[in-house]
Amino acid sequence: MTISIGILGATGYTGAELIRLLHSHPAARITYCSSRQYNGKPISEVLEFLKGSVDIGLEEFDASAIKKRCDVVFSCLPHGVSMGFIAQIIDSVKVVDLSADFRIRDVSVYQGWYQEHTNPELLRKTVYGLCEIYREEIRDARLVANPGCYPTSVLLPLIPLLKAGIISSKDIIVDSKSGVSGAGRGLSLKTHICETGESFLAYKVGRSHRHLPEMEQELSRAAGEKVSIEFTPHLIPISRGMLSTIYMNTSAGEEDLINCLKGFYQGSQFVRVINGLPATKDVRGTNRCLMSVVKNKASVRATIISVIDNLTKGASGQAVQNMNLMFGLDEAAGLDYVPVFP
Repeated sequence: MTISIGILGATGYTGAELIRLLHSHPAARITYCSSRQYNGKPISEVLEFLKGSVDIGLEEFDASAIKKRCDVVFSCLPHGVSMGFIAQIIDSVKVVDLSADFRIRDVSVYQGWYQEHTNPELLRKTVYGLCEIYREEIRDARLVANPGCYPTSVLLPLIPLLKAGIISSKDIIVDSKSGVSGAGRGLSLKTHICETGESFLAYKVGRSHRHLPEMEQELSRAAGEKVSIEFTPHLIPISRGMLSTIYMNTSAGEEDLINCLKGFYQGSQFVRVINGLPATKDVRGTNRCLMSVVKNKASVRATIISVIDNLTKGASGQAVQNMNLMFGLDEAAGLDYVPVFP
């Protein structure tokens, strides 16, 4: 099987990461890349690391061309923009959307955190693309909402424990740190090396980060009741990588928590529970999520450390994993990378 692939917004970090992964995918053929800003230029002129490997030309969005040349489209367009373009092609091609436009099921919640939703009817047809949790629904989907990076690092550890009922759904605290690539490729003073180097910054404190409703939606679904969490993100001076420290209340022992997670992810190729504490370097450039569990013996608190690469498992790698499921391929096709070291 050969899958013809289109990428909308191909020159950002997630688009570039998709190209890196799909270039060595055994069933993938990139046939269409769009960029409004660089329309008409070879992509290797914009992303010089692709020279000699990928030289496809960048085009304006053209729905009729996409329908003729693509089996699946990855949309790496901004929130609020993606939905309009997807509506023009979803009748003919499968779509994995890397924006937030279809992640939140309740249109009023989406509009409260983002903006007006112009295609709410598509929300009913969308599957949330957290692969290890919704694998079977993804297989039959035409439109998949690829999860955010923070939610991926938080939901993978918490959903199995909430489903099993061995942790409390109350008083969950999440402290997450992300590399600066999570802010995107656009120029910004806050991600300038002089501003971020040798520094450590909390931001969007106090229930103000847009990933919060996405996380609470999926945690509530797993728990069977409303779940609210405390979530604080931080910016750290690395280019890629994400670490979430999650605190929860439980009467279960450390071994029970570990066994629950290991049992849930038995057979999953990318999620692993490890001994010791994982670091972002352990997953750099991979589609892996590593996690570890520590129980405070003097209290009811337990702590999970979860690490992913925010551009791979947190974005483009998971998008490729979703595509693999949608087309009946080996879930790990094109994603079997060992971490970059050192």
